[in-house]
Amino acid sequence: MTAPVLVTGATGNVGGAVARSLRAAGAAIRIAGTDVAALRRRFHDVPVAHLDLRDPRTFDAALRGAGGLFLLRPPQIARVGPTLNALVDAAARHGVGHVVFASVTGADRNPLVPHHRVETHLRAAGLPYTILRPGFFAQNLTDAYGRDIREDDRIYLPAGRGRVAFVDTRDLGDVAATVFADPVAHGGVAYTLTGSQALDFDEVAALLTEALGRPVRYQAASVGGYLRHLRRRRTPLTQALVQAVLLTGLRRGQAERVDTTLPRLLGRPPRTLRQYVQDHRDRWQTATG
Repeated sequence: MTAPVLVTGATGNVGGAVARSLRAAGAAIRIAGTDVAALRRRFHDVPVAHLDLRDPRTFDAALRGAGGLFLLRPPQIARVGPTLNALVDAAARHGVGHVVFASVTGADRNPLVPHHRVETHLRAAGLPYTILRPGFFAQNLTDAYGRDIREDDRIYLPAGRGRVAFVDTRDLGDVAATVFADPVAHGGVAYTLTGSQALDFDEVAALLTEALGRPVRYQAASVGGYLRHLRRRRTPLTQALVQAVLLTGLRRGQAERVDTTLPRLLGRPPRTLRQYVQDHRDRWQTATG
């Protein structure tokens, strides 16, 4: 693919990993988002486009000349019809060659998550596409759950005794680069992507305890308690509800299955959660050490 891949969400973990993997593979990219200055700070020598998913007037300029589109749903966007799906329609009008959508595991069977509606729309849009359905990201430990670990030495989630085959966004980025390198071979398919080992959150807390040199515990939350916790942290209500739906699914084993697709696509084992924790242990350090 010689025309650039338009990468959304490049200031975040997933989009940033995809952009870095595409660059490492020698692909041309263009990164897009609402904060152009932040994009330029993060990727100094990459073309940048202003793209606001809530403003369709920004779509055409961002997509013009793009050979591919990497699409993800920002957590704050729940209404995907006038946002992500509208961007897919614009991509079809511009003749974008291939769309890779970062969905979530089980989105094909769960109409409650917004990703389900994007998947359905993408399959009907007439564009070549690949859907990536990663499990829970290792990066959630530094982002969504990071403040609890830093400030309270705890993981506080409504996950019960559920186990999770965590996947590293760096591996997701490498899979996206693999797809864009040969889009015909990966067209019209959906890949479930997981890590190589399913851990419960007591085991996750033990890994953090080992890496940080201080005790970290897992505290199972009720759904109501978790929602109140997120609201105290000023998480928007819709985003909090989506998070709660996804996390309570862990109780029913929705993220425990280890899938072999990722190592098959990459030709190597996935990064482990232990690797992730060791690589990022400074992210959970407090101001006092």
